[in-house]
Amino acid sequence: VQLQASGGGLVEAGGSLRLSCTAPGRYAMGWFRQAPGKERTFVASINWPGGITKYADFVKGRFTISRDDAKNMMYLQMNSLELEDTAVYYCAARRTSGISSYSSHFNYWGQGTQVTVSS
Repeated sequence: VQLQASGGGLVEAGGSLRLSCTAPGRYAMGWFRQAPGKERTFVASINWPGGITKYADFVKGRFTISRDDAKNMMYLQMNSLELEDTAVYYCAARRTSGISSYSSHFNYWGQGTQVTVSS
């Protein structure tokens, strides 16, 4: 299973970005992020075939995870971006349908896409 994340870039604080990731069917999916000098942390997860989601507290309703299994894609819509959201964002797939917030529960990882929020 190969995952390909895209959609990162440079955005001003308060702006929006939408990240995309290839999503194999029947796998729960997730987004994690890693800022410089920090550990990788959970951002959001969605089950298969969708409808159940989980978010990190810092998302505060700003991010939305979704999937389109007809296109084998997963998305992370990020609004009201803050400087603290600057990180490399990784998508991950889990060989089961249930959501999780633990990176150790995910079996496959994408290469990461850089998100930089400027003031």
